[in-house]
Amino acid sequence: MSSTYGKLFKISTFGESHGVGVGVIIDGCPSGIDFDSSFIQSELDRRKPGQSRITTQRREADEFEVLSGIFEGKTTGTPISLIVRNGDQRSKDYTHIAQQFRPSHADYTYSAKYGNRDYRGGGRSSARETIARVAAGAIAKLVLKQHGVEIKSYVSQVGKLKLTTPYQQLNIADAEENAVRCPDQVMAQQMFDLIDETRKKGDSIGGVVNCVITGTPVGLGEPVFDKLHAELGKAMLSINAVKGFEYGSGFDGVEMYGSEHNDEMYLDENQKVRTKTNYSGGIQGGISNGEDIYFRVAFKPVATIMQDQESVDAEGNSVIVSGKGRHDPCVVPRAVPIVEAMAALVLVDFYLRNKAYSK
Repeated sequence: MSSTYGKLFKISTFGESHGVGVGVIIDGCPSGIDFDSSFIQSELDRRKPGQSRITTQRREADEFEVLSGIFEGKTTGTPISLIVRNGDQRSKDYTHIAQQFRPSHADYTYSAKYGNRDYRGGGRSSARETIARVAAGAIAKLVLKQHGVEIKSYVSQVGKLKLTTPYQQLNIADAEENAVRCPDQVMAQQMFDLIDETRKKGDSIGGVVNCVITGTPVGLGEPVFDKLHAELGKAMLSINAVKGFEYGSGFDGVEMYGSEHNDEMYLDENQKVRTKTNYSGGIQGGISNGEDIYFRVAFKPVATIMQDQESVDAEGNSVIVSGKGRHDPCVVPRAVPIVEAMAALVLVDFYLRNKAYSK
């Protein structure tokens, strides 16, 4: 099983949804970084369950403990180990599917691959594993902050409700003012109502998270196989429930002519190379060009729904699977900090790789 990510800023996550807890070991974090515990906890709070009636009602404080790597408020350069212990566990909610395979879950594939599975909340395949990513991503953000890099995400779509306003015309910080994390308050209320209506029907619905990275230096990315956009795509597609990734003009770019799509270049007042447009999404040839990096991540409807569905069990018998437990009717509001965390892990790793061979 691959539970390690990164080349120089390397993380290894551990733990299960209904085990002792979920944690991460970070190897390669530079020394001397101010360890802002309040910021790290605030990032975890953005991801934790029970934030509103449109999220899972599992009650977890999600408070982290530092096991190693921090001394007198600063990183030491040695491995950092963090853990978040599980509290509000209801493993009995899952005993009825111990031998059943839930539709569109990892139950069957994990069982087929490993010969057994932890059926309690999905075990290792549970989205609760993303606690570790958010904790590590928060530390990556602290490193990037020293270099002027900022990462902000927001919900731009729930079901068929779409926010089409360009990110440049939005105050992305406003996304934190509502439960959906959409920066347009009118659209946010419509999205909230749709999610709540879906929840009442025992169903689920998908959505899209937009991410914008500003302040990225020129030169991040390692062609030909570790192109920056390729690594961002891999990072995003490793998140539970993600079904699509596009950056820059994305799929809409196929409708344009090259004369429209090419980002013409010029020198600004500081003699810095800039582009008049940014259909490239801040990345050209797999390398950052200094413009904003922006991308979209599509999340499917949550697989667990409170409706009966046909399936099979471990013996090959036809069964009816009944949804139980506490689950998000829409994952995107809580996915916003996860997207940011994975983006931060990609950026900080490439920054350190650049630094390793720069003069």
